[in-house]
Amino acid sequence: MKVNNLLLSVFLVLSFSVLSALSSFNIPHIISANDDQIIDENLIDQTKDFKKFEPTWESLDARPLPEWYDNAKIGIFLHFGVYAAISYGSEWFWNNWKNDKVPEYVDFMKRTQNPSFTYQDFAKSFTCELFNATEWAEIFADSGAQYVIITSKHHEGYTLYPSSYSFSWNSMDVGPNRDILKELSDAVREKKLTFGIYYSLYEWFNRMYLSDKYHAFFQQTYVNNKMWPELQEIIHRYHPEIIWSDGDWEAPDGYWKSKEFLAWLYNESPVKNTVVTNDRWGSGMPCKHGGFYTCTDRFNPGKLVEHKFENAMTIDKKSWGHRSNTVLDDYLTKDELIREIVSTVAINGNIAINIGPTMYGKIEPIFADRLRDMGKWLRINGKSIYGSKPWAHQKEGNDTWFTMKHGESRDSVFVFIFEYPYDTNAVSIASLADFVDSSSKVKLLGYSGIVKHQLSESKNAFKIQFPEKRFIDKAGLFSVWTFEVDIPKQK
Repeated sequence: MKVNNLLLSVFLVLSFSVLSALSSFNIPHIISANDDQIIDENLIDQTKDFKKFEPTWESLDARPLPEWYDNAKIGIFLHFGVYAAISYGSEWFWNNWKNDKVPEYVDFMKRTQNPSFTYQDFAKSFTCELFNATEWAEIFADSGAQYVIITSKHHEGYTLYPSSYSFSWNSMDVGPNRDILKELSDAVREKKLTFGIYYSLYEWFNRMYLSDKYHAFFQQTYVNNKMWPELQEIIHRYHPEIIWSDGDWEAPDGYWKSKEFLAWLYNESPVKNTVVTNDRWGSGMPCKHGGFYTCTDRFNPGKLVEHKFENAMTIDKKSWGHRSNTVLDDYLTKDELIREIVSTVAINGNIAINIGPTMYGKIEPIFADRLRDMGKWLRINGKSIYGSKPWAHQKEGNDTWFTMKHGESRDSVFVFIFEYPYDTNAVSIASLADFVDSSSKVKLLGYSGIVKHQLSESKNAFKIQFPEKRFIDKAGLFSVWTFEVDIPKQK
């Protein structure tokens, strides 16, 4: 009996030691489909048992990109958070003020706030009382965009939904007292648009992250207790079909456990068959691994990119978040915006067009105006954009671009003209000379009349005659003019 008691005591001590040791690994919670219930605490490493996609870049990169994304071409990006309540400089205000101590931002705070004012105090002004998700969704639908991405959490750590892992620093606890993600995802889907989320892997001032960083990322407390469970919570609650990762650059993908997360996402998540992801999953990863590539902000290299990419860009040329200190020249014109769309799609890209709503939850008229002009153009010319593919030639000079579509018996090449030929009222396109034949016909999208065309006598250019300008203007054609040329089917 004494021996048994001794053995029992030893067993209890050892058991306690093992449990204490295991707790130091910060095993991540695996979130269930029930929003508030945690049903499993298995190690992330168990994703190695998944049969379809392994947690290796070789396996993950082999996953085909869901076809809907390539066909969609155009999305709306929204940067919305506490920084909208400051509306000065950029969405990086907190970092620029406290970390980098940029004089402009330090001076701004000295001029406008008392010395004890904190960044968190701005959240009280992020009220969103004019936020109407249905109104937003109507603007996005009118724009011709096919998907919408919103910052579920930017680098400041504030979440636009009641995160279980961000107490008192989310849109339900402080500020709007609303679940912005829920309202917007419902409204967007009501308009038959696809809903996606941006998620910052890191947070500037999260103590768990800063501790991991201090320890050279050899510990993963933040990843296990914040990033992983929060991402899974968002996916189970809102079923986003785009996961736009960011904030990855300070640490390698091994720290973020990116491969394990993507294996779970592609194999087990509720959006496993339709979800698309980008390439920002660790330092050195952009333009190398992931679903679609983003490479850098506002990525538009002007030449064909073999791997599907996305040009994430802004209508406000200087900021992603809302700014009150803008001037008119800071905004893209409708012509610049539409040309950016064409030059992106022609080289195998999608485009995500960013706007920054105000702290009251309104989309300012200048953003709505640009998006609705874009929609007017797409209602006429969308045939040349949605579902199109890059052609053998992507551009001729700087003002003529091409896309194409395969047909049953013949193919269509779409010719985009950026500058109206006022002097000649015609364009000669060398790239088409070797592709057209005697049966080729030409249409000007949005115009019902006959378009004259001919192969030059030297057969080194295909000449297209514009209709009279008064007829083009009457048809409401503007910014970029699109001709559809049918050609023999390409092999």
